[in-house]
Amino acid sequence: MTHYVKIFDTTLRDGEQSPGFSMNRSEKIRLARQLENLGVDVIEAGFPAASPDDFESVRQIAQTLTKPEICGLARAMETDIKTTWDAIKEAQKPRIHTFIGTSPLHREYKLKKTPDQIVEMAVKGVSLAKSLCDRVDFSPEDAGRTERDFLVRIIDAAIEAGADTINIPDTVGYLSPDEFGDLIKHLIKEVKYSDKVIFATHCHNDLGMATANSLAGVKNGARQIECTINGCGERAGNASLEEVVMALKTRHDFYGFDTGIETTELFQTSQLLQQITGQKVQSNKAIVGRNAFAHEAGIHQHGILANRETYEIMTPESIGVAKTELVLGKHSGRAALADRLKKLGYTINDDQLNDVFESFKRLADSKKDISDGDLDVLMFEGNTELDEWQFVSFSTQSGEEILSSATITLKNSITGENHTQTLTGDGMVDAAYGCIKSICGDPGNLTEFTMDSVTAGIDAQAVVNVRIEHDGAFVFSGRAGDTDIVRASILAYLEAVNKSLRYQQRIEEV
Repeated sequence: MTHYVKIFDTTLRDGEQSPGFSMNRSEKIRLARQLENLGVDVIEAGFPAASPDDFESVRQIAQTLTKPEICGLARAMETDIKTTWDAIKEAQKPRIHTFIGTSPLHREYKLKKTPDQIVEMAVKGVSLAKSLCDRVDFSPEDAGRTERDFLVRIIDAAIEAGADTINIPDTVGYLSPDEFGDLIKHLIKEVKYSDKVIFATHCHNDLGMATANSLAGVKNGARQIECTINGCGERAGNASLEEVVMALKTRHDFYGFDTGIETTELFQTSQLLQQITGQKVQSNKAIVGRNAFAHEAGIHQHGILANRETYEIMTPESIGVAKTELVLGKHSGRAALADRLKKLGYTINDDQLNDVFESFKRLADSKKDISDGDLDVLMFEGNTELDEWQFVSFSTQSGEEILSSATITLKNSITGENHTQTLTGDGMVDAAYGCIKSICGDPGNLTEFTMDSVTAGIDAQAVVNVRIEHDGAFVFSGRAGDTDIVRASILAYLEAVNKSLRYQQRIEEV
């Protein structure tokens, strides 16, 4: 195990609590299952004490998954720790992660406690967690700005109280790789029982060094990396799982460490998070960005054709990206579509294939060639089983000297009745959105509307992403693609509206 690095994924906790990344319960479970397929060692499933819904999400994940450890985060407080244990106790491999701020800033301004009081709280928290659960992680929050002698003191106390893993958070992304690596090395040397625990890294990306800091930690003795898919997380995000994993794999000659990650699942996992949250990664994002394996410059293309290693240090297949695109069209049948989807990493049954095939044929009637990107859009159309409102039809009218108008028909999945509304607006999309709000009720404020195309040409699919803000704090996203821009806009908005309505219903039930 000395050459094995555990991957601790906190997408569902640190990632999910950042703006725009909120997920409902079914979405969290769906992502958790994919993280299990990916092979992560630990899933930090949430912060159970934060809300009843977060508690239930963590509980269901703990009941559902069997391979990874299921961890819940808790402040070093009795109520937090007991609530976390109640959420994870049915997991086959439960784990409690408790923390307390240790830097002078946190002690003085956030906690208003003395160093002695902080140590006492940490010991009580770890001791309680250990009395409930065999596996306990302890984090001195803002360790990167904490005095080293105090860090050694509180870590010694936490280990004596029963902590198995000591996580060192660079909570605000302040340290450089040299500094962070030296901090890990110092703690392993000075902490009395450092040989009895695993040291872990939790690096934020405020200065763009989260991945580098995590790897520096590993080089200096850390054997667990806390990270997130696509690097999501508070502010500028966390260390990116796909980056640290592929760095360890691609540069095994330099680092000499292995992980249990099935790297061919990386791209699929990245895409799933983008589909669920509507938060896209930039095109040049390392490993999973759209341009990560794209070559446009002539000299690069020539080199790739001669030997792909001239400009590629890893293969697209190694992270689950298809090597080439199979062009499909309106004359293609179900068998060809099923074969291509299988090669892209999708597993679907016959009923699901029939549904996708209908969407595929409709798309094929409106554009000549269907690319892998087009198929991704079709597959990423959200699960509408829990949606209160289903799209039925729409029509719009617009012109130079007439008011834009829209007629929208939606079906209520509870009553089975169709509802139709016609309104005018400042453009066809605005009119359509007004109709949806009139039928469904006010979902919140539309704070973002963006549009992209997934393929080139006049017949490219428009991919619309929208975000709705409710109560000034909760953000719900929607995403849809279609060659008809207005239809894509309607479907994306309706997806976000249904998410907002489900949230409001849960709040009323509580």
